[in-house]
Amino acid sequence: MECLTWFYQLFCLHLLLCYPRSSAKLCSVEQSIALLQFKQLFSFYKSSSIDCERYQQSYPKMMYWKENEDCCSWDGVTCHMATGHVISLDLSCSWLHGKIPSNISLFFPHLEKLNLAFNYFSFSNISSAFSKFPALTHLNLSCSYFRGRGQIPPEISHLSKLVSLDLSYNLDLTLETPVWYWLLQNLTELQELVLDTVDMSYIELDSFKNLSSSLTYLSLRYCSLQGNFPESIFRRPNLQTLTLQGNIGMSGMFPNHNLSSPLKYLDLSNCNFFGPIPASLGNLTQLLQLDLSLNAFNGLIPYFLSQLVQLRRIDFLSNNFIGEIPDIFLNLTRLTFLSLSYNQLVGPIPSSLSELRCLTTIFLSYNSLNGTIPSTLFTLPSMKEIEFTANQLTGSIPGSLFESVNLKYLALSSNNLSGILELHMFAKLKNLTSIDLSGNRLSCSTRIRANSSIQLRRLAISDCNLSEFPDILRNQTKLQILDISGNKIHGRIPNWFLEVGRDSLSYLNLSHNFLTGGIENIPPNNLQDLDLRSNLLQGSLMVPPPLAVFLLVSNNKLTGEIPSSFCNLSSIEYLDLSNNSLNGPIPQCLGNSTILKFLDLRMNNLSGSISQTFAYGSSLTTLNLNGNHLEGPLPPSLVNCLDLIVLDVGYNKIDDTFPHWLAVLPKLQVLILRSNRFHGSIDSSSTTFSFPMLRILDLSRNQFTGVFPTKYFQNFKAMMYEDHDHDTEYMKGYLSWEYYSMKLTVKGNFMEMERILTIFSTIDLSDNLFQGQIPEAVGELGSLKGLNFSHNNLTGRIPSSFGNLTALESLDLSSNRLVGQIPKQLTSLTSLSVLNLSFNQFEGPVPRGPQFNTFPNNSYIGNLELCGFPLSEECSNDDAPETKFYDKDDDNDDNDDTSSWFDRKFAMMGYISGLVIGLSIGYMVFATGRPLWFIWMIERKQFKRMGKQNRGSRGRRN
Repeated sequence: MECLTWFYQLFCLHLLLCYPRSSAKLCSVEQSIALLQFKQLFSFYKSSSIDCERYQQSYPKMMYWKENEDCCSWDGVTCHMATGHVISLDLSCSWLHGKIPSNISLFFPHLEKLNLAFNYFSFSNISSAFSKFPALTHLNLSCSYFRGRGQIPPEISHLSKLVSLDLSYNLDLTLETPVWYWLLQNLTELQELVLDTVDMSYIELDSFKNLSSSLTYLSLRYCSLQGNFPESIFRRPNLQTLTLQGNIGMSGMFPNHNLSSPLKYLDLSNCNFFGPIPASLGNLTQLLQLDLSLNAFNGLIPYFLSQLVQLRRIDFLSNNFIGEIPDIFLNLTRLTFLSLSYNQLVGPIPSSLSELRCLTTIFLSYNSLNGTIPSTLFTLPSMKEIEFTANQLTGSIPGSLFESVNLKYLALSSNNLSGILELHMFAKLKNLTSIDLSGNRLSCSTRIRANSSIQLRRLAISDCNLSEFPDILRNQTKLQILDISGNKIHGRIPNWFLEVGRDSLSYLNLSHNFLTGGIENIPPNNLQDLDLRSNLLQGSLMVPPPLAVFLLVSNNKLTGEIPSSFCNLSSIEYLDLSNNSLNGPIPQCLGNSTILKFLDLRMNNLSGSISQTFAYGSSLTTLNLNGNHLEGPLPPSLVNCLDLIVLDVGYNKIDDTFPHWLAVLPKLQVLILRSNRFHGSIDSSSTTFSFPMLRILDLSRNQFTGVFPTKYFQNFKAMMYEDHDHDTEYMKGYLSWEYYSMKLTVKGNFMEMERILTIFSTIDLSDNLFQGQIPEAVGELGSLKGLNFSHNNLTGRIPSSFGNLTALESLDLSSNRLVGQIPKQLTSLTSLSVLNLSFNQFEGPVPRGPQFNTFPNNSYIGNLELCGFPLSEECSNDDAPETKFYDKDDDNDDNDDTSSWFDRKFAMMGYISGLVIGLSIGYMVFATGRPLWFIWMIERKQFKRMGKQNRGSRGRRN
């Protein structure tokens, strides 16, 4: 030890004798003045360099510059020892806040390195003055809020000695084609080029082959590159890092041969590369990191990856890889990160993964992996993150999990895992911060209680058969996300729960339990997402958390009014208070919000009028007020809600005419006005832009009058074409995990639809006072699944164009005054499963066809002139014409023959007896929804008409 001390003292003496401080040149006065003038341009705020904190400590270097000191001693300034010239200026992460004038005079002819990264230059233009450093080899202006007035100044290309250029992560910087070519031509010594987020959309990708052969580092993240990326870049002789992340308009494939490169870091994530990975990739033997995530690569994961023995990181997230995970990892002994999530992989998890002693992270979520979890994975001493969410894994969670002392993140949700899980065992894992075991068949036990010293950030154990609040929650002061939904927790929320994550909890989901009592014990401070749906909560609504963004309290037993404190919510986006017993008016302020996107207040006892002041610039996408006692008209200010997709005000007392002004809303897909007091004609000559996206229209049970407006049917563009590309997708709400639900008449039944396909289209105009004929244009709505025009005063015939409604599953035209024969074209509707043509004036034979042969007799009841299967009355002539036009003079037709008279006679007798039986069991009332006297009146009219025809026939025969 004494020898080392003596050696150190001797070394210091050598430095003092050979390199005395006095021999170094001092900074010139001119340079000091220039630097001090540059300092005067800025204020110093830590927030100006906040982004830097992820990489290194920031501090205000220039704040400590003093006039009477040698500028070569200033922090961030480096001078040449022999000449005193400033050769390096590093002011990165220096809290600088201010503008740099475009005409700044900053002349340092010997400056070699300039770094102004991670500051805030208030959207200054990149000055051409930076080109006045002829000796510059390194220029870094990244992450400093430059904007450049749309383009990088061409003078940058004059810096011919540049070895490193970084202009990344500024605002609205564009690299024009001429400047790019000048850079390629002049910067022949360039080794590092970083242009992340610079707009290069106009650059021809073939030009990249002219990049300097000295290039070792090329980063072009989010540059809007377009077209096919040239294969030659992968063969650059010195290129070690290539990053092309986020250029979704760029595609390409790996070279199939002659791929030899010193590449160590390859990032092609979030582009549009495609095809299988060729064997040539196995030649990149120096590769340390390979990121191909968020592309369209397909095929099997290749075995030749085992040749890349230097690999530390593999990320194949979100591609189209298929097959089993190959057993290739035994050679990859240095691998620390493996992500194969969001592919189409099957089979078991290879046990060979347990041999990777350096592995810290493994993500295999959203595949179709099966089998059990290898217990040896948890014995890896380096393991920190495991995510196997949304697979088909079975069996119990290995006990070895609780020996994984370095584990920080565990996500095994949405599998078929079973068994009993003792929650107190997690107390052993001192480093664990995140647990997600939701959506399995586990039974979480709280039988043994233990004081836990772990501090979780996230705990998700929904659907885990919990019967009480788990004891592990006690003393969790740093919890940010808590989900214990879908359990069997009864009773009140305990008082101690108020302290759980009091200052940290931002997401809380207690939904689908059996909680009772009030909701006063909810940690309020930083809560943004609160889900209390489907419990037994009572009492009044709580004062909402001040930072609430999502507030879901539907399907409870809450009473009272919506408190005025909801008007103080400045960040609320999603509010669901449906299916409670709330009363009183809707706070008018909810309509004034420009932040609120989803408002669901259906199935309460709310009264009064709807807010008349929906704000201009509203973000509202869904407004559901169904099933209340709201009165007055619809507010015309709803036209300000240009993002509105769903408007449901059914089952209220709204008294208004048809809101034709809603036709201008460009995104409206669902309009439900069912069971209100709407009246008058739905036509309006002023409407020119008629519901272009509408797919669900329900105007039933109102008092609309007049004829059907043909122009509406002609403009329902979204209902005209079937979209088979999305025939398995459901209509999503504002939340990606939520589906729109609503009550609709489907196949003759009024029901709650919890999920609605995006291709679902239906029109229900039943129970109104519409008159006139059905427009031919209805037959152009080829994507219709349901059509209900029943219980109106429609006349004329069924348009033959209805044969074009090939997607139709339900058709109800009952209780109108339609005439003529049933069009034979309807037999082409092979999807039709429900048909109701009852109580009209149809005549002639019932068409025969695959679907029509399945419809029961009551599909046609009340049409006395119909004949043929399934009716008891047989037709007199199997070859009867397809159409027989109705005419009031038919009563005097002299062509009725005797057999027709007898057919009618027996039909009448059968009909009378059938009528008596039908009335006795009340079937008509049930089937039509009409009162008994109404049905009897219809029958009497039909009876008299038939009697008149029969008397006329007998007279003619006599």
